[in-house]
Amino acid sequence: MDGESAPVLIDGRWRAAAAVGRFRAFDPATGEAFGESFPISGPEDVEAALAAASRAAPALSAADPEAIARFLEAYAAGIETSAEALTAIAHRETALPAPTRLRAIELPRTVLQLRKAAEAVRARSWTLPTIDTAAGLRSRLGPLGKPVLVFGPNNFPLAYHGIAGSDFASAIAARNPVIAKGHPNHPGTGLALARLAHEALEAAGLPAASVQLLHHFESDVGLALCADARLGAIGFTGSRAAGLALKAAADRSGTPFFGELSAINPVLMLPGALAGKAQERAAEYAGSCLLGGGQFCTNPGLLIVPTGADGDAFVAEAAALFSAAPAAVMLSEGVLAGLEQGVEALRAAGARLVAGSAQRTEPGFRYAPGLFEADADAFLAAPRALQTEAFGPVGLIVRSPDQQTTLAMLDRLEGSLTGSVYHADSDAEWARRFATALRPRVGRLLANRMPTGVAVSAAMNHGGPYPSTTARGFSSVGMPGAIRRFAALECWDHAPGAWLPDELSDANPHRVWRTVNGVPTSGPLDG
Repeated sequence: MDGESAPVLIDGRWRAAAAVGRFRAFDPATGEAFGESFPISGPEDVEAALAAASRAAPALSAADPEAIARFLEAYAAGIETSAEALTAIAHRETALPAPTRLRAIELPRTVLQLRKAAEAVRARSWTLPTIDTAAGLRSRLGPLGKPVLVFGPNNFPLAYHGIAGSDFASAIAARNPVIAKGHPNHPGTGLALARLAHEALEAAGLPAASVQLLHHFESDVGLALCADARLGAIGFTGSRAAGLALKAAADRSGTPFFGELSAINPVLMLPGALAGKAQERAAEYAGSCLLGGGQFCTNPGLLIVPTGADGDAFVAEAAALFSAAPAAVMLSEGVLAGLEQGVEALRAAGARLVAGSAQRTEPGFRYAPGLFEADADAFLAAPRALQTEAFGPVGLIVRSPDQQTTLAMLDRLEGSLTGSVYHADSDAEWARRFATALRPRVGRLLANRMPTGVAVSAAMNHGGPYPSTTARGFSSVGMPGAIRRFAALECWDHAPGAWLPDELSDANPHRVWRTVNGVPTSGPLDG
């Protein structure tokens, strides 16, 4: 790697990193490294970014929400203006389809999240202002007064990026500085996004260290950073092993850690849903499993199908679709290795390959799809092993002989982001019972739908019980709810009016919706 590495963004300046190493992006379609080198930051860069963000936190906490909204909107506009260039970079670094995925879906989603965050900032109701006049108490959610560290995942180079995704938008909306840790699978995309964010930040007049980017750092540096009490919170999307290690470090300093780690997203097919519809249902299932090379956190990793003729027909149809599907390009060598490990764990637990080859292929980081099957006894004997996440174009079908056995399997499910129940009117009573059993085990419960696809909606829950996430009561998608992860509950007890933020003042000048003596209202406080 000759020449200089790309700069890092620290304290409002693009500067050479105090690097301990360098890396380059890989083209997953060919397996070849390309482009400029990027620095692996050492402790010096991390300390500089953390110190700068800590200094900026009080000023950003006090910033006019209108300035925050203008920044988010200007950043969204900049992304739209640079859409073609961003799409081209992200495609080269991830091999995700440029026109149909990155340009048509992911980039608009990124822009939408930023704009929804701006809307929530202006409305201010995300702060949940609450007034109890009899007790003399007033409370709201406010800034943490500390920076937020955001780790983005490998599979969404735009919509979940540490410097552009929902975690980023949420933390900034709550008026916290963000230190974004870029992803080594798509560093050029992160650099391009950071340049746009920096321009929008300067135009909005917000503190220079409100947005910072470090392209990469080694695990020991990351662990030390997560354990630093100067952080106010951490947002993480990635593997369970990495997330749990970082959470353990954060726990040592009491820093809230909002991690999305892994999920198998169980899907149940009831007899009525399959009757006369095996081909249709199999197409839905295979389409969901193979979408994006199976590299979605909501991929249906476990499908429970009844034994019998309709179930056999469904499996046969799904097997044909898996067998005909081409090899998928994995996002990186690491993803490919993790997939191979997951498949081996499923095999060792008794899963049988019934379609496809489930193996690495050439060129680049490709993997041929595979459909596995296991019986209910095998699942009940090794439920944890048969819930191993195989992150890629791999599906597991477990055949259940009766409804009581299905209930027993549901009782052994670990937490997931989603759970789906396919049923017909003839299945109504059992569908209700299965939905009741799934409800505490999933964040989003679906009826007659595959789980892939997460709407940017205030009503969305993209979270769930452990191990899908580390903080069940929160969603990483959907404004204003996602903002509340990165906020502190503030209470004033018999405080004079001059101490109070606008949301809690008697006048309520912005007509924020708030709860006054148990009643929602957007008006001023009488008397």
